[in-house]
Amino acid sequence: MVKMNKQILRGVLMLTYLAIIGVLLFLVSSLYSFLNTGADRSKMLHTEVKKVEQYLPKVTWKNDGNEGRKISQQKINAVENDYLDAWYVKQIAYKTNTRVGIEDYFTKSARENIYNILDYNKLNKTSIDATTLEHNLDIEFFSEDGQLIVLKDSSALEYKKVFKNEKIILEATEVSTYRYVLLLEDGFWRIRHVVKEASEKFKDSSQKNPISFTNIKGINYYPQATPWDMYGDKFDINIIKNDFRIIKKAGLNSIRIFVPYEDFGKADVKFEKLEKLKKVLDTALTEDLKVVITLFDFYGNYDVLDWTLNQRHAEKIVATFKDHQAILAWDVKNEPNLDFNSRGKENVTAWLDFMIILIKAIDKKHPVTIGWSNTRSATILKDKVDVVSFHYYEDLAELENEYLKLKEEIKDKPIILQEFGLSSYGGFWRPFVGSEEKQANYYKEVQKIMTENSIPFMSWTLYDFDVVPKEVLGRLPWRTNPQKKFGFITSSGKKKLSYKYISNE
Repeated sequence: MVKMNKQILRGVLMLTYLAIIGVLLFLVSSLYSFLNTGADRSKMLHTEVKKVEQYLPKVTWKNDGNEGRKISQQKINAVENDYLDAWYVKQIAYKTNTRVGIEDYFTKSARENIYNILDYNKLNKTSIDATTLEHNLDIEFFSEDGQLIVLKDSSALEYKKVFKNEKIILEATEVSTYRYVLLLEDGFWRIRHVVKEASEKFKDSSQKNPISFTNIKGINYYPQATPWDMYGDKFDINIIKNDFRIIKKAGLNSIRIFVPYEDFGKADVKFEKLEKLKKVLDTALTEDLKVVITLFDFYGNYDVLDWTLNQRHAEKIVATFKDHQAILAWDVKNEPNLDFNSRGKENVTAWLDFMIILIKAIDKKHPVTIGWSNTRSATILKDKVDVVSFHYYEDLAELENEYLKLKEEIKDKPIILQEFGLSSYGGFWRPFVGSEEKQANYYKEVQKIMTENSIPFMSWTLYDFDVVPKEVLGRLPWRTNPQKKFGFITSSGKKKLSYKYISNE
């Protein structure tokens, strides 16, 4: 019995020993695998850089080989990623006057110069808000040991604003040529040395794109059941087709539609959204309606470091539809002047200027405009746009004078009344203010003014809406309820008294 107990104890000890050895071997093998595969770089660095969300300048590679060792496409991609990360981290540093992330993307000798600039700017209460929009890269040398690269960046497009005591003292767009030396350290490429070889002021070579016709009799359009969500889950091209036939039958020849920035995927534009927009344009063409596309709806950031993402968004949409026969014009942004107080007039106009140049570089045929909320702002960037557009919801008695003053200042370009209208709402929140009769009389007078002055127009809007999303005007009922009643047709499909004056025919 004692002998059997000893055998059992010996067996238990042996199994315990083998289990401990197994656990140790597992831990050692896991550590060995980790050391050979390398840690996730984004978790090693102080700053996680997500270029898909933050920084996507246009990059072009010169494909003519290079001196030294042959380089694979995988390594080229790694060089590009690390190079752009370095630019982005440096821009953040100059904007905030902090050193976060610099050590991860620049060698010791290279970051000393950056630190000196940061210290100087911080001492003098200076900051630099900058981005790059385009890089043209060429690997001029790749060492035999695979540890060093000489990279040339030709005609890099840079935009920057310099602030002192929080006031802008310099704004510049430059085209520069750089030569970089990159070293492979810890599995990724760091900037070792940089030389700025040449720089000159950017010259806008955009051409004028005259509008194809100015006899515009149009309307701003959303489907009745899905206002401000035209391309969502309830998208129905048959409903839109029927609405377009109503618009055409009413004597109108054009529509204005909106592309929401975030809904379409921001920088990574969603294919299914483009497909829906194509169906809308194809249907408009079938019904002989021209289309003004307003970009960047529900966007209001304008931050310089957002520009590359905006660039990718506009580039994809404009390039996709620039040859579509239904397109009448591109409208960069709806009522951007309403963001002047919150975002700064200089920031907004600089962003608009850049977007005009971008759109014109892609589409050399269709005109570009901006949907200003009033006549006072309509002269901003008047030399850059092809068509001047303004909205008018003010005193009807002043409309003709406001238009004539604007026409006196802008003599060489068409001027479009891109939005106007009057709500028929006269309920609890605005008792006795609005009615269908008052709305009809308003449109009767407007059409008289437009006919006498040959003003191209696009009214707001075809339908009354049951719901106005909070993103449009907030939640306050005295703001949202009147917005629901601007249509020529009720939400149930009945033509209102104003429908008689939807066109001046």
